Order: sequence, then C-alpha cells, then structure tokens
Amino acid sequence: MESAAVARPRWWPLPVILSLCALALFVIWTRDVPARADRVIHTVPALAITAFALVSWLQYFSRLPRSVRLASFGLVAALAIGCVGLLRLGGVSGDLIPIIRWRWAGTQDRAVAGAPVPDGASRLPFRDFSQFLGPDRNAILTGLKLEPDWETHPPREIWRRQVGEGWSAFAVQGAYAVTQEQHGPLEKVVGRDVRTGQVLWSHGDSTRYQTALGGIGPRATPTIEGDRVFTMGATGRLNCLDLSTGRRLWTRDTLADGGRQAHWGMSSSPLLIDSLVVVSAGGGDGHSLVAYHRLSGKPAWSGGDDLPGYSSPTLAHLVGGDQILIFNNGAVVAHDPADGSVLWRYPWPSGGSIQCVAQPVPLSADRVLVSSGYGIGSKLLLLVTHEGGGGINPVAVWESPRLKAKFTTIVVRDTFAYGLDDGVLVCLDLETGERRWKSGRYGHGQVLLVDDLLLVLAESGELFLVDASPAGHRQRARLAALNSRTWNTPALAAPYLLLRNDREAVCYELAVTDG
Repeated sequence: MESAAVARPRWWPLPVILSLCALALFVIWTRDVPARADRVIHTVPALAITAFALVSWLQYFSRLPRSVRLASFGLVAALAIGCVGLLRLGGVSGDLIPIIRWRWAGTQDRAVAGAPVPDGASRLPFRDFSQFLGPDRNAILTGLKLEPDWETHPPREIWRRQVGEGWSAFAVQGAYAVTQEQHGPLEKVVGRDVRTGQVLWSHGDSTRYQTALGGIGPRATPTIEGDRVFTMGATGRLNCLDLSTGRRLWTRDTLADGGRQAHWGMSSSPLLIDSLVVVSAGGGDGHSLVAYHRLSGKPAWSGGDDLPGYSSPTLAHLVGGDQILIFNNGAVVAHDPADGSVLWRYPWPSGGSIQCVAQPVPLSADRVLVSSGYGIGSKLLLLVTHEGGGGINPVAVWESPRLKAKFTTIVVRDTFAYGLDDGVLVCLDLETGERRWKSGRYGHGQVLLVDDLLLVLAESGELFLVDASPAGHRQRARLAALNSRTWNTPALAAPYLLLRNDREAVCYELAVTDG
C-alpha cells in the first residue's frame, strides 16, 4: 500500500501570535493610562498569554515531527529551569518593573563586612538632620545655600560602606548617623560615626519583614532628640534607645497594642511632641494613631479607625491650633495632639494597588496639599470652620492629575510646588493647580529643597541639582552617587549629605554656606 502523505508543518499561526503580541504591547505602551505602572501590570499577562499560545501551537497545532516538538519542549523546559535556578527576583522598581539578579549574588541583609576606616571628615556637621525629611519634617532646608557649580566645587566623597537591606534613611545629630537595616533574622538600628561611616553600636530585634515586590527590612527613619533615639520597625516594634550606646531603654509592640500590619511594612517615622512619641499603628477601634510617653513607653492615647498608610505623622498649626496630620489608607486625617481625637477627615481613593505614601503638605493655616500616585493626582484642601462648635470641614479648592506623587514628598517654594509626577519632575502653580512645566525623568526617587535648589535623588541612585524655578526645568549638575534602586530619602546634615539604599551608604561633603 502506498504510505499516507506526511502533513506539512502549519507555520501561519506563528507570525499571527507574534503579531498579536506586538500589537498588544504597542497599544499598552502608547495609550494614555493613569500611571506608568499600569503598563507593566498589563504587559505581564500579555506576555504570559503569548507564551502559552506559542507552546500550544508548537505542541498541538504545528504539525512538526514529534522529535522536533519533544526537543523544543525540552529546550523550553531547560531554559525555564535554568532561569529559576540561576536568577531570582530582586524586587521591583517604582513602576513595578521586575529587578532580576543572579542567585549567587546573594542578598544584602548579611552582616556588614569589615572595612578600614576611610580618611573622612574631621569636623562635625554644623546642622543636624535629626528626623525624617529634616528639621521641619517637610524636606525643606532654610538658611542654607548650596554651591550650584559642581565642576568647580564638586561634592567630595567622605566614605562609602555596605549596609543591610531596608528603606530607612539616616537621622543625624552631632557625631551620630543612625539608620535601620536588616541583617539576616535581625532588624537592627545602627549608629555610625557621621565622619567615617564606622559602626559605633547596633541594636537588634529578632524580627524580619519581607515581600517579593517591596523587598526586605525596615522602612521608617529614626528620630533623635537629646540623648535618645526612637525607631519604628517594619513589624511595628517601637524602640527607645540611648544615642551614645544603642542600649534599649524601652520597647512597645504597636501591633499587640491594637495596631494592624501594613501590607508593605510599617513605615511610620516617630514624631515627638512635648512628652509624647506618636506613630501610625493603623488599627481599628480607635488605634489608627497612637502616642506613648517618651520617657517610659507607657500608652498615652490613641485615636482614629483608619487602616495604615505609608506616610508619617507631622505636626502642623492649622485653623487656630496644632494638629497632627497623617495620610492613612483611604483618608487624610487630622488629630488633636492632646488626646488623639479626630478633628477632621477627608476621604481619599483606596483599594487595590493604591497606596498613600507622600506627606500631606500644610501651605497655610487653612490649606493643605495632598497627593498620591496610581493615576489619582493632587488636591488642595481648604479647611472651613463652622461657628457654634460645628467643627472643621475640608473641601477641595482644586484637583489636578498633573502631579501624582507616588513616593516623593512635594516641596513648596513661594507659590509653586515641585515633585515627581510618576517619575518626572513637575512644577505646579498652587493658586490654580495648573502645571508650569514637566521635564526630567528621575524615576520614583526623592526631593530635598535647599533654598532655591532641588537636590533630586533619582530612583537609579544618581543625584541631580535642579533649579526650583517656575521659569522652566534647568538641571545644574549630576553625580553618580549610588548605582541601584534607591527609595530612601536623603539627609543633609550640612555640610554632609548622607545617601543610602538597600545595598550601600555614602557620605558626601557639599560646598554649603549659611544663607
């Protein structure tokens, strides 16, 4: 008998699948979306569907010889096993782009290797930077001037050292630069000599927080006052330590006291008010914001029912009195410092991937600027007071999608706001909410305003000097300070600028004068 004809391979589905994938990616990356991260979120399933379609075609519809299909399947399986064995997910960028690292590169949450003490600075800072975002907790430094010409007066590197993982920044007082780091199973508070980077002391707690996307380690920045350091760990442990030795004076488990674990880790940098230390605990039943006596650690008050966000409490003088502002998950809230009671609350979009990170910015006695990423943008709130004990009612004067501050706190100079709108620097007119300019892609980094200049620490770890002017984007200088993902805020204890990420820390001496 005559043998049956061998079916020819069916090739046409291959270009169709690849063309459809290319079309899908073109649409995803060219259409207008609320946030750049949305493109990444939609790209992942598009590529997964394409991979599934290609394997299905190869195995069931290609009509290729069985030996070729088996060999191809074996090659794909080998590549997959090889990727799993050789590569690991090292977290994601601020736009949710995966960061892939070799497995043998290890992680940074190991004990810091010994290193010789560098030839560093010989003098102490003439300005302290003793808490999150600086003296006024707003990422603005006044009374200082930076030398804008870094070619003639370049930043001088004082020291550079490996650090444990975490997104905590430095707090600096006198000779002490204090931050939080993860070292294996220990979450550590580490005190270093600001002039050399040498470890002077460390305190460790047996706790560890880790997420596949957010990384490892503590998030909040220490607060220093007098001879004490106050820290909030990623699992809610609040410590009070001796500044000179790191000896623990007292500790509280804020989650056991009624708080609730935040998905990306507890991120509240402690706020000191008179005899109290205040942190966001994010618990229901009146435990959203909590205060402890700073000398003993005993509970003082609690208030609010909102779930935790990722901002830190800040003290503002609004509508006739002091108020504690906090950006929770789903609301901007003001508390009375005396007893923690809620003075006013403004609902904010929440749910899904939306997170509230950037600090609310008080602009005057009755105006507060609030912003978040994820396609939401900014709102200027007017605090309206009512006669006869009617309380305070916040209303939106304007809202704008043109400044979506995801991780970065907005800074204000004169009547203009500067911040990173999904990674691009923006100048916004505070009177109208209109954008003056948008330029310079810095990623989801951090901004510090020093007089009329912006220190922009990009997500890549590069440092830029930019004019804070509504006239336009003018970049004065740039410096390759760090070389990997950097979400930590900078600390300028003049003249020393301390930068870190989840891998290393560096200290530069800047040309700074009293303004």
